[in-house]
Amino acid sequence: MLDAFGSDQPDDYIAGFPDHPHRGFETVTYMLSGRMLHRDSAGNEGLLENGDVQWMTAGRGVIHSEIPQQKEGVMEGFQLWLNLPKRDKMNTPWYKDIKHFELPKYVTQNGAEVTVIAGESNGVNGAVSREITQPRYLDIELPAGAQFEQQIPAIHNAFIYVYRGEVSVAGEPVPAQRMAIFANEAASDGVVIQATVDAKLILISGQPLKEPIVQYGPFVMNTQQEIYEALSDFRAGRLGEASK
Repeated sequence: MLDAFGSDQPDDYIAGFPDHPHRGFETVTYMLSGRMLHRDSAGNEGLLENGDVQWMTAGRGVIHSEIPQQKEGVMEGFQLWLNLPKRDKMNTPWYKDIKHFELPKYVTQNGAEVTVIAGESNGVNGAVSREITQPRYLDIELPAGAQFEQQIPAIHNAFIYVYRGEVSVAGEPVPAQRMAIFANEAASDGVVIQATVDAKLILISGQPLKEPIVQYGPFVMNTQQEIYEALSDFRAGRLGEASK
């Protein structure tokens, strides 16, 4: 699941997201513009600013808050929910703040500027990797007339979200604030993205788990019973407790 958020109206964001629980998946927050403070039940705290990334593995459970540290201006970015395999859903929570200057970047010969948040792109390894889901998360800036090519295994799910300008894929236009989901065709080995005007987009891909998914609010598990257990743990104050 991808949430693209953005507003220059303080009333839209000033309340933030007070304490709330998660279990069974990871959140990847990419802040394009703004300042957001994270605190959680595992004792982690971090300030997200322009261009920073926060990667949080909820695992067996964490309670956290995300509160804006600004009263005016633009707040814009993305939060991606990345599912965990069954074997990892009850692991110990994990957290990492990655400052914008720590994110690997490269520039192609035709001027595409690429930030590699996760996975690998054209020989550049990102800030985070995952063995099973193999997520790739790229922020791509394309000047008008440029194109960008990325290999993607045919079995992976993949999509782009354009947040500035417009691009085309296989002759199909993708304007700003629109997503294009790619087909998983056996004969395909990647994608070519062409910019019709100056454009910015994110490209996300990964290997599907092919496991049952049961979601209830901030819990993403494999069975209904596991959802009941998550709710019970949260109501009893057990979710987010430090490991014994």
